[in-house]
Amino acid sequence: MSHVIAEAALRDGARIERGIARHADEFIALRRDLHRHPELAFKEHRTAALVAEKLRAWGYAVSTGLAGTGVVGVLRRGAGKKALGLRADMDALPIQEATGLPYASVNPGVMHACGHDGHTAILLAAARFLAESGEFDGTLNLIFQPAEEMGAGARQMIAEGLFERFPCDAVFGLHNWPGVRQGHLGCVAGPAMASIDFARITLQGQGGHGAEPQDTVDPVLAAAHVITALQSVVSRNVAPLDMGVVTVGAIHGGKAANVIPDQVELKLTARSFRPETRQRLRERITAIAQGQARSLGAEAVVDFQNGFPPVLNHEEPTRFAREVALEALGAERVLPDFQPRTASEDFAYMLQARPGSFLFLGNGDSASLHNPGYDFNDATLGVAASYWARLAERFLR
Repeated sequence: MSHVIAEAALRDGARIERGIARHADEFIALRRDLHRHPELAFKEHRTAALVAEKLRAWGYAVSTGLAGTGVVGVLRRGAGKKALGLRADMDALPIQEATGLPYASVNPGVMHACGHDGHTAILLAAARFLAESGEFDGTLNLIFQPAEEMGAGARQMIAEGLFERFPCDAVFGLHNWPGVRQGHLGCVAGPAMASIDFARITLQGQGGHGAEPQDTVDPVLAAAHVITALQSVVSRNVAPLDMGVVTVGAIHGGKAANVIPDQVELKLTARSFRPETRQRLRERITAIAQGQARSLGAEAVVDFQNGFPPVLNHEEPTRFAREVALEALGAERVLPDFQPRTASEDFAYMLQARPGSFLFLGNGDSASLHNPGYDFNDATLGVAASYWARLAERFLR
């Protein structure tokens, strides 16, 4: 029986790959068009219109306007009761492109430096195949999300009724990853990406002449002590087998070498995999900043801004996604020891609302994400689209 199933899987794989390959050039051109015309969070009007137009042409029932520019395409086949959600993000970043590519961004200061143009093209390529040749029984919901880059577009789509209007038994997403072998797939059960929070620490002192420090309360000195003490948070307040990151990325205070300012501002980010660690980082950062400042006569006001929660992949959907990957890609292209990433993703909100998994697609030897020299690797487009098509057909049997 297993031999028969294996042969059927091979036939399905060949059928899907041939179907995706027929239109490969079209979707590479589409991806490059998206790259050339990037749009920032909640401003993805051209991108959303293009996505909606394509989906309608292929027979999807299309809904627009969720979270402003979100698009959902729905395709129903047969009498099956199961429903699947596949998600792609659409927004770009406020970065000036420096690739020199012929399809480089024409929008000054805006570029697809995270590969969302590729994610959108991948899902559209899978959408066309599934509409024209897909063999499934149930409901397919394709979610094109705005504002992943710190806009929390996923959270807003959910708040506006995404899963009430388009019920999903499971939801899946993926992200390309530079430095991982091109076309290889990584699956991680449990924590897959870190939470992210931001803090602004305002150190209030009493400024004065740099030659008479005894008459001042120096917030620059307090800032130095706070930054140094914050290095103890992870080493002394996070368990050795757990993960935490505290990074001070900005310090602003003073303008002249001989003047002690009244105030210094620090900006930092904190990341973790576990909600308990996330709360612990927040508590310790606040206590250390206030304690260090007070010991030097200054005051610290700590303003925390919650970012995204951690991406916590569900066990069974991740097992299923890996099983499909082994069938679709072969064992040689499924990474056996892929490790969680400390970057963050708002797909975390979808995984809080529904079972599912977030996967990682190797982009090969490219510039890093959020880098002016980054470009999505078009060679991965067909591989990933074939994977989505296989996963959809398997889930909706």
